[in-house]
Amino acid sequence: MKSRFQVVMKSILAASAFALVAGVSATNEIHADNVKNDTYKRIMKTDRMNWGVKGDTKLMGLMNIKTGKLEGFDVEMAKEITKRVNPDAKVVYTQITSGTRVPMLINGNIDAIIATMSVTPDRQKVVDFSQPYFNAGQSILVKKSSKYHNVKELNTPKARVLAVQGSTSIDEIKEFAPKAKVDGLQDYATALTALKAGQGDALTTDNGILYGMAAGSKSLEVRGGTFTKEPYGVAMQKQNPKLVKAVDKAIDDIKQDGTYEKMAKKWFGDVKGMDWKELAGE
Repeated sequence: MKSRFQVVMKSILAASAFALVAGVSATNEIHADNVKNDTYKRIMKTDRMNWGVKGDTKLMGLMNIKTGKLEGFDVEMAKEITKRVNPDAKVVYTQITSGTRVPMLINGNIDAIIATMSVTPDRQKVVDFSQPYFNAGQSILVKKSSKYHNVKELNTPKARVLAVQGSTSIDEIKEFAPKAKVDGLQDYATALTALKAGQGDALTTDNGILYGMAAGSKSLEVRGGTFTKEPYGVAMQKQNPKLVKAVDKAIDDIKQDGTYEKMAKKWFGDVKGMDWKELAGE
């Protein structure tokens, strides 16, 4: 079964190919010196940077129903990056999901994505990424009473694994546990509810997301370590090399001036089983 991201990506690529054949955007694609940098120019001109962030991922990007504000590591990273790209820019957050984030970026609804988005070759065909800012890896979340302890044990027709559409998790779990039945759900909140209700034996995605789900829970735990490398990057529209360069420099500065360490310790320092000191490692 194809993930929602794969379907969207193929549609985008097909549209781009048609435009090239028709001569609509051939000039911009062929001539390297004719790069638009439209997003970068808009951020600098309007003093406003609109970020796509998640609102359902504890520790990374979550809507606090008490304050009505988004909070988490990704949210703070967006704020810190913006200050370094354009010190005068206002930070604007738009909630997205794994399935909607790329279309919203391509359509210009947001300027950049910072939403637990792994850097992959397929995605790099559609968007440009910054350097990695978070070293994640796919793992599994189960009930503490579960008989499954790692991804290998899930490789059986009897196992039912939950994942989220539009993420890389579905393709990866099918590779490591091809015999398992995989259900792709709309978002992480839905997937977590399904796991708690016993509608799946395990929920799989990146460890940073799973640790957020397990935090404070007496019935859930992350098991088996990571079985993939899923470094997160900031995604931006293509033909914006100035923005990519500025974001890369911002991430370097955040890591070097101690800001990254403070944020990592704040959000992950008390999370059982998670080594926050390794998050920014190369």
